[in-house]
Amino acid sequence: MRKVVGIGETVLDIIFKNDQPIGAVPGGSVFNGVISLGRSGVDATFISEAGNDRVGRKIVSFLKANGVNADNVSVYPDSKSPISLAFLGDDNSAEYIFYKDHPHDQLDFAYPDVGPDDVVMFGSFYAVNPVIRPQVVAFIEYARSRGAILYYDVNFRASHRTDLIKVTPNILENLEYADIVRGSTEDFGVMFRKSDPDTVYRSEISFYCKHFICTQGAGPVALRGAGGLSRDYPVEHTDTVSTIGAGDNFNAGFVYGLIKYGITRADIDAGLSDGQWDSVMHCAQLFAANCCRSIGNYVDEDFGRQMKAALRQA
Repeated sequence: MRKVVGIGETVLDIIFKNDQPIGAVPGGSVFNGVISLGRSGVDATFISEAGNDRVGRKIVSFLKANGVNADNVSVYPDSKSPISLAFLGDDNSAEYIFYKDHPHDQLDFAYPDVGPDDVVMFGSFYAVNPVIRPQVVAFIEYARSRGAILYYDVNFRASHRTDLIKVTPNILENLEYADIVRGSTEDFGVMFRKSDPDTVYRSEISFYCKHFICTQGAGPVALRGAGGLSRDYPVEHTDTVSTIGAGDNFNAGFVYGLIKYGITRADIDAGLSDGQWDSVMHCAQLFAANCCRSIGNYVDEDFGRQMKAALRQA
């Protein structure tokens, strides 16, 4: 079976509504997507680090409980596990405050086995952090050399705006490595001071990567690519409880679709048919919508069982 390997941060998300805490769940951008994939029957591995504290132990046990290989999560005794405060607004979108022990950032791991057409998911500040950049790049280059599909979620938040000049070369390098790039209008507003998908693709992305997905909150998902590829996918209304993991689960659903429909790196390079794009984007939207219906950062377990059954039948 094809595998998915995620590399990213771990964090405990403490969620507030009306300034009162209503829940605390393990999180992290790539982490959330990998948990959903594990619940959906995909062979998934996660690479990260955590502190040797109660939060770190919870995160590692949570990965294992959801079918994700946690052998490549390094636990460091001198580091504190990161915390995120997520404040839900009236529309249940979130504003964040992050607490992270950045001086102790480190990453030391043995590479998991990566084969042709496996999928590597990377993104957010973790993928551009100068402190661990050499290790992240080395793994991405290894995965690419092994024939993996590289999926990059930009996920660059306003809280890192002051770091932008310092990490821009790393962002551009990631765009060049990636087979598929996804970001939100919010990300591109912070990074490029542009939010129109066509403008962003034409002026900032197309030189580096030919396959581009731009999510726009409740607005349509924009797909742009080489050869004049331009498709928009309306977002169906859903009763939203929290949008915290929406983008992360869009990524998970997209990757699930690549595996379910047998789409290879060669297929992506050659150009997918409209039907193939429609199929994987449908999976992406299903995962995102399900995540938004609960306070968790991932698809619920019933949905995961349905996806697992569908994957076995594919």
